[in-house]
Amino acid sequence: MNVILVLFGFLLGSIPWGYIIGKLKGVDLRQVGSGNIGATNVLRTIGKKEALITLLLDISKGAVPVLVVRLIPSYAEDLLLMGLVGVFAVLGHCYTPFLRFKGGKGVATTIGVLLAYMPLAGLITVVIWILTFKISKISSLGALISFSLLPVNVYVLDYPEETKLFSFLFTAIIYIRHIQNIKRLIRGEELRIGDKR
Repeated sequence: MNVILVLFGFLLGSIPWGYIIGKLKGVDLRQVGSGNIGATNVLRTIGKKEALITLLLDISKGAVPVLVVRLIPSYAEDLLLMGLVGVFAVLGHCYTPFLRFKGGKGVATTIGVLLAYMPLAGLITVVIWILTFKISKISSLGALISFSLLPVNVYVLDYPEETKLFSFLFTAIIYIRHIQNIKRLIRGEELRIGDKR
């Protein structure tokens, strides 16, 4: 059963909603803007409505697998399994087999996982991301700052040990997926919302 739940998380996380929405609009997101299949590139290259739909769908595919585990009585308190299912949902988004294992950055899907797995820490992460984005207009910077503070928030809020472990793992995934963004930020070349490549 554990393997099935983890596989479910990975497969649900693998659905490339941004790519699908782009294709419905006649746009291959991999060939425009940043080349990413997430909501930020949808916003930049297609429009606000489509970006919001992508964002909500990407959040949901992180939240739903964790909530499914919570709803199964025998696993309702299994924080280790919830965290593992959440990680695989994020990995599914980042390395989707439907696009030759090339996916998105994982921010929205990880947010979905956090809101279902450790809601208060997830909410704080969202608030920090929004504030950073409002000030900088740079989506990647908001993600990097908010997730760098995630383990601190989890520690301060005194979450169980299992969640502390996964908070570091989620942060590591986000940073690994943003290596190129970090390089561009250092060079002062990272795109702001409204910029065109």
